[in-house]
Amino acid sequence: MQKPDQRTRLTRMLLRKALTGLLQQKPIQSITIKELCAAAGINRGTFYAHYTDIYDLLSQMEEEMLADFQDALRPLLDDQEALTPTKITAGIFNCIKENADLCIVTLGPYGDKKFAARLLALGQEHYFQSYTKNFDGASRAQLEYYYAFVSSGCIGLLEKWLHDGMAASAAQVAQIAESIMLHGISFLHQGES
Repeated sequence: MQKPDQRTRLTRMLLRKALTGLLQQKPIQSITIKELCAAAGINRGTFYAHYTDIYDLLSQMEEEMLADFQDALRPLLDDQEALTPTKITAGIFNCIKENADLCIVTLGPYGDKKFAARLLALGQEHYFQSYTKNFDGASRAQLEYYYAFVSSGCIGLLEKWLHDGMAASAAQVAQIAESIMLHGISFLHQGES
């Protein structure tokens, strides 16, 4: 597969920025191609040279993030390297930071809840494969409850991080997530992170 040239990458970046900006204001079905192109500073012909419609643009953005997310999760199943939950979580938060615009939209009022569910399902799949090996005494139900609790907490942590402008590094947020997961309320006794 040939890499897109610089002009194509710039066009896609401008369209992505314009779409995520508009999606913070209103639902996708209320966004027109004309409005999107004006916000991106490109003409309609350029848009149609890359995408069939706005849904195609959003779908391609989401697929790129899913691929990045899958790459970030891959170490969960890699037995060749000693990984801590912090290293894995830092990889995931780095992926999220690189896709912050899409994450803000996904978690916002006009976000694609199906996409958020796909990310969670992908994480759950990798989680079960890894945790079943590492916690062989845990029942399937225990693993499911734990994942439901932790994933919801991580979404809240992610929302807070995004709201704060991602001032903390991905590694710092991953360390906070791990500390909360491992120590619960005792995290509050650990002092400033």
